[in-house]
Amino acid sequence: MTQVDQKFLTVAPVLPARDIDRAIAHYTRLGFDVAEYEGGGYAFAKRDEVWLHLESAPDLDIDAQGATSYIYVADADALYVEWRESGALGVLMPPNDTEYGLREFAHFDPDGNLLRIGSWLLGKQA
Repeated sequence: MTQVDQKFLTVAPVLPARDIDRAIAHYTRLGFDVAEYEGGGYAFAKRDEVWLHLESAPDLDIDAQGATSYIYVADADALYVEWRESGALGVLMPPNDTEYGLREFAHFDPDGNLLRIGSWLLGKQA
């Protein structure tokens, strides 16, 4: 199969939300610009070049983990402090250095979606 010469531009994981209004408020508090889809039940969250889509899922099992996304940032420590001080809901786990060369932290939003956030340690970028 011949590979087409095509450039990938971005990715937008879709995160389920039991309460779309709460999800919009949550991601706004984390510094995303969030716009609700005119038809309701869906929203687009953007920060710099990162997009997250929020989808209403009122029947989402509260015990089930939602989606998982990895976001690369310039400074994981600085973003961790920003999010910790934002008062956003969910669970925020502190940064640590990994054996694979990233400084990273994790955030579970109120719907169980996991955002893993990382920045490359000096000289370790892939």
